[in-house]
Amino acid sequence: MTDPIETPQLRLWRGDFGSAYIDRNAPTSSTVAALVPMWARMLERARPAPRRILEVGANVGLNLRALGRVTEAELVALEPNAKARRRLVDDKVCPPTNVIEGVAQHIALADASVDLAFTSGVMIHIAPADLAACCREIRRVARRHILCAEYFSASPREIPYRGHDGQLFLRDFGRFWRETCPELKLLDYGFFWTGDGAVDDLTWWLFEIPEVAQA
Repeated sequence: MTDPIETPQLRLWRGDFGSAYIDRNAPTSSTVAALVPMWARMLERARPAPRRILEVGANVGLNLRALGRVTEAELVALEPNAKARRRLVDDKVCPPTNVIEGVAQHIALADASVDLAFTSGVMIHIAPADLAACCREIRRVARRHILCAEYFSASPREIPYRGHDGQLFLRDFGRFWRETCPELKLLDYGFFWTGDGAVDDLTWWLFEIPEVAQA
């Protein structure tokens, strides 16, 4: 399946630039180990514990590898870059049937088909004009929880990314989620700091989809 979405951002990530990112961020035991306590913290209030988890923009699955040590949930990866998808399968991060070609705007899964859907360092690379559509699509496939872990800025702004303009956008993503999907209930949020051993400086939010809104 080839999704119908094409944007300047996706062209970059599907091509050589995206493949170079994979090479720079190859999984290591130390990186995965550092992610394990971060995921244990972020999932503390996700109850009942999710049985099926989707990462939107999984790349080579650093987060999913850590999640495999934290939870017994079935793991699903959505990824636009072909090289990254092959690595996910070759490394047995997910079963081949759970490695899906696609993007946040177009997820080839049924409504409410995963218990938790999340992004980590992905929404920052989505153009502001496309962001609401991505949120609504992630909300569509999530049954119980949505988690967002991204760089934070109190005001929306764009900054250059490795010599490219139009590729990195900062904002208060938690606020954006609330404005786009006001039915969501904030369960928890926090900040990870590299100065304390975290993999990256990330602000995260965990939202719950109320039962009345699940239908």
